[in-house]
Amino acid sequence: MRDPNFEQCVQACYECAVACDQCGATCLEVNATRMKRCISLSTDCASVCRLCGAMLARNGEFSTALCTLCALVCDACARACAPHEMEHCQICAGACLACTLACQDMLEA
Repeated sequence: MRDPNFEQCVQACYECAVACDQCGATCLEVNATRMKRCISLSTDCASVCRLCGAMLARNGEFSTALCTLCALVCDACARACAPHEMEHCQICAGACLACTLACQDMLEA
């Protein structure tokens, strides 16, 4: 039986990737110039989260290092999105925070 932290982390990574994709795409439509950092971090975060989830799922050799990076990128993305009142930014910030915490829990286990 797998560690519940593992399952939660993989799920949080994929959920965060989807929220980040949606946030980045919507911010691009709303105001690409004003939302440049949000778009950039959302795009990076989605990519890192997908890779982290996949590497964790196959118990890749660099899972711990990637999980550490994922937590950092998710934290930065959450901080960039949280100040924006738009629903997609709030959803993204929440998903990023959840993924940050899941990665931290995974690393501490």
